[in-house]
Amino acid sequence: MNRRQELKQLIKNVTPDTFEDVALAVFRWQAVSNFIYREYLSHLRCHPDKVQSLTQIPFMPIGFFKKHTVLTESPSVQTTFESSGTTGAQTSRHHVADLDWYTDISIRIFEQSYGPLSNCHYHWPIRANSQGNNSSLVYMVQEFIAQTHSSVSGFFLHNVDELLIILKNLAQNSDGRTVILWGVTFALLDLAESAMPQDLEYLQDLSGLMVMETGGMKGRRREMLREEVHEVLTKAFGVKVIHSEYGMTELLSQSYSKGDGIFDASATMRILLRDINDPRAVYNNPQSGLRYGGINVVDLANLDSCAFIETQDLGRFVGENATQFEVIGRFDNSDVRGCNLLI
Repeated sequence: MNRRQELKQLIKNVTPDTFEDVALAVFRWQAVSNFIYREYLSHLRCHPDKVQSLTQIPFMPIGFFKKHTVLTESPSVQTTFESSGTTGAQTSRHHVADLDWYTDISIRIFEQSYGPLSNCHYHWPIRANSQGNNSSLVYMVQEFIAQTHSSVSGFFLHNVDELLIILKNLAQNSDGRTVILWGVTFALLDLAESAMPQDLEYLQDLSGLMVMETGGMKGRRREMLREEVHEVLTKAFGVKVIHSEYGMTELLSQSYSKGDGIFDASATMRILLRDINDPRAVYNNPQSGLRYGGINVVDLANLDSCAFIETQDLGRFVGENATQFEVIGRFDNSDVRGCNLLI
């Protein structure tokens, strides 16, 4: 078994207690085998053998995915996921050497939070634009839909009326499965506002309904506070809370919120915060005294690219440890986030 396969086994079996040791093992491997990351560390005069903790690991700016091929020594690339971007903007490109790995990690994370996908009906109110870029989110959703083994799961583009009929039938003839209505934020808002109130009344009887948003307006609508978005959606769909997913093209792991925008870090993901005035000052717990900061992500699933990403999101820790976090905004002049391909 080569080192890459050994690390994959460690990542699959990672626990909160072993996370830091596994992350350090991945760091030392990528510090040698990832050319771009190795050069970045060299410019920072970082000696990998002297790094002994998560907070000492240099995090690579997320913008590198736009300008460089971020790839470790690995098998040939199977696909390249690309961010949607805005018109004329340079997009991020995430080269993926193992799609089965991405699928397995994504399903593991979701099912650890919500149970088997086979117990769900999964509805996406808009589908991928076949002329658009290769979206990691679309790929993941396709895999989730397949795992439900449900004849009514699927993407819905211009056939929103069909979706409403399916939801109504499920409300009247529940089979006990969770009904997931998942989409980018602007699409869910469009659905909530375009449907007549009487078209959504029956959802009050759909006890297993879960509404999940992935964030992102992408210029389609005015930017809104999370609380404002969730108020509109809870009222329209008759649910108590709105669930959320935190992920991006540059990451292969996701984290989920079961309400109020509070995310539980998944098994393969850890959030650290950096001082907004000193990006080398990184903290991994709420006791640091840092009220909020830039979000740094350790994503162990990024074994073939870079597992240590300095994002442009602002966040804060929630509770007494670093297992929960909240995304509170973006740095000024940073790219607008959120998938815009599903149109």
